[in-house]
Amino acid sequence: MATDSNRKVRVRLLGTGTSTGVPVLNCTCDVCTSTDHRDKRLRCAAFIEVAGVNLLIDIGPDFRQQAFREQIGHIDSVLITHHHFDHVVGMDDLRPFIFHNRTPIPIFAERTSADALRNMFGYIFRDGSYPGVPKLEMHDVRGPFAVQSREDDSLSVKVIPIPVVHGSLDILGYRIGNFAYLTDVSSIPNASYALLEGLDILVLDALRDRPHPMHLTIERAMEVAGRIGASQTWFTHMSHEILHTDFLARMPENMAPAYDGLVLEAGY
Repeated sequence: MATDSNRKVRVRLLGTGTSTGVPVLNCTCDVCTSTDHRDKRLRCAAFIEVAGVNLLIDIGPDFRQQAFREQIGHIDSVLITHHHFDHVVGMDDLRPFIFHNRTPIPIFAERTSADALRNMFGYIFRDGSYPGVPKLEMHDVRGPFAVQSREDDSLSVKVIPIPVVHGSLDILGYRIGNFAYLTDVSSIPNASYALLEGLDILVLDALRDRPHPMHLTIERAMEVAGRIGASQTWFTHMSHEILHTDFLARMPENMAPAYDGLVLEAGY
């Protein structure tokens, strides 16, 4: 895939944990009581900066905390992987990002997830009944698209949706330049592998060692990462069954468990 060598994709992983977050409430396992900051995992999300355009991938229940921690100043668009609670329930926390710029924030999602979000957040996307409702525009993803800066419409970034499977649900990963983000994955269709060639950085689901119907195991995630062949793969959406230091010790040189606050850079 041709890239612009003068632009970089800067990625901040806002959260790398599974739907419960880590530590898990009322759990005293070795991971949940770990003092290693890399074992503290908020719900999954990522913040992407490319030449003045800021993209948020997913907006879960920890978004407000994540935005304060990373000092996120503006958001030009939100890319939704799928409509499960831990990936979308922070939607209303976008309201402050409208206060100083009334231009609506576009939300991009696969059609099934887009319809679910229109129902889940009817007061935003349908009836406008809530005072101060965030100005958001839902867009059904049907192929590659461009996101424009809300502050400078001469700036835009191309986004390539990556169809993947989450149990029985068809969802999306996203590629921006030579970076790709694939969370909540149980399998990847063959056609999608062609969209993942030439990556500098891949962020990929790896829930735990035990099988799960909705997620890749660590072993399977390593196999998938090997087939994709990114220069560096970082694993995310990890449960409290994964101790960071133990996971890291098992990895080849170009693979590693991610952690909250990790900053990555790829070519565009």
